[in-house]
This record gives sequence, structure tokens and C-alpha cells, in this order.
Amino acid sequence: MHVYINLFGRAIPAYGLMIITGVLVANLVAMYFSKKENTDFNDIVIIECYAVLGGFLGAKLLYLITAFGYIDWGRLTDMEYLASLIQGGFVFYGGLIGGLITVFVAGRLQKIDALYYVRSYICLVPLVHGFGRIGCFMAGCCYGIPYHGAFSVVFPENSYALSGVELFPVQLVEAICLILLSILLMYLRFFVKFDYTLELYLFLYGIIRFVLENFRYDAVRGEILGLSTSQWISAGFIVLAILLFVTSRNKGKIKDC
Repeated sequence: MHVYINLFGRAIPAYGLMIITGVLVANLVAMYFSKKENTDFNDIVIIECYAVLGGFLGAKLLYLITAFGYIDWGRLTDMEYLASLIQGGFVFYGGLIGGLITVFVAGRLQKIDALYYVRSYICLVPLVHGFGRIGCFMAGCCYGIPYHGAFSVVFPENSYALSGVELFPVQLVEAICLILLSILLMYLRFFVKFDYTLELYLFLYGIIRFVLENFRYDAVRGEILGLSTSQWISAGFIVLAILLFVTSRNKGKIKDC
């Protein structure tokens, strides 16, 4: 539960370490299912590279929008302040939107069936995200509301969370939900051959995130009409998932006819 972990005398960012671990695990899973499904793993790597680029830009952009009032824009010429602004502060939903956009652009540019790979490997997004939420817990960011019940946590000094106060472990709750969602999507896609994994992911994660936002206590999230930015996006994703599902089902019925 510290921002940095000391390994062999070196300070390793806890959040970054968990993200890298999640990416490595996800790639091993992708490699396994790629062999099982007899698909080209090189295409997966290409899609992944585009997704990472778009995800980084999208996550940073949405953070700058939601944290607009907290940023000292007059210090942007200060290289130290600018570096800290670039290195820290990312919003997952921005990364998801940016990543999906660049993946479909990659499909056009590289002549790859992007939708097939998105439907097949969207299950890895909540897996990596789950590791990321564990990293949030370790660093103390994205912390929960004051809470004195079972499983409450107290963060130490020098973490991003409020120190010395019992808080709801919202990061770990979300991590558990995400990993379970990942397992469900894997099972449905690779063992049941369910086609609508993208829609199901957007729908279920939208619900999970909308609910858990009520247990968040960190201030820099943006708020409109009593709902956080992420809750509005979650509601939009739930509606979008339903529309995509209905549209895809109708297209499938037309093809069958």
C-alpha cells in the first residue's frame, strides 16, 4: 500500500508494476487462445499496439478534461510540472474509447478483421484493468468513501489516499468484479462461442462502474447534475451495448434469411 515498491534498492511504481503484470498475463492468455483458435498472433500484437497508443492518448485526454479546473495551466512551461502532468492522471473510460477507435482504424489500415479480434479478446481488457485496480489500491489512488464496516482499509502516509482514515476498499471490489467479468467473457467466447462479448462487456462493466462510482471518494472525477463523468459514460455505454446487440441480432437474422 505504497506508491512505490522497493525491489533490489530501486523504487518501482506500484501502479505501473501491476499494469505491466496484467499486460504480460493478458498476452499469455491471448497466445494460448490464439493457438487454440488457430488465428495469427501477429495480428493480435498489431491490434494491441494500436490499442495501447489510442488508450494512452484517450485516457490522458479525458483526464485533462475532467481535471481541467485542478490543473495549473500557467505552469505548462515548467518542464517538471509538465512531466508530472503527463506521467500521472489517466481515466480508464477515455482509454477504452480511444483504444477501441484506434483498433478499428488499425483494422482498416492493416486489412485486419478488427471486429473479430475485439469480440474474441475484449475479455482481456477487464483482466488488465483488474490488475490496474490492484495497482490503484497499492498506490492509494481512486480510493473509497470513509467506511467503518467489514474489510475497511487504512492507508499509510505517502499514499495518494487519505491516510489514517478507514475507507471502503472500492479498488479491490472493482478488481474482483473485473477479473470475474474477464473469466465470464472468456468462457462465453471460447467455450460457448457467444458472439456478443463486446456488447456484454460494455453493458456489464457499465453497470459495475455506475454502481461503484457511488463508493468513490477521490475528488478529481468531474460531476454533472449530481453524477460523475464516469457514471454518465457508463449510462451511455449501457444504452450503446443494447443498441449494438439489437442491431447485430437483426443483421444476423437478415443474413440467415
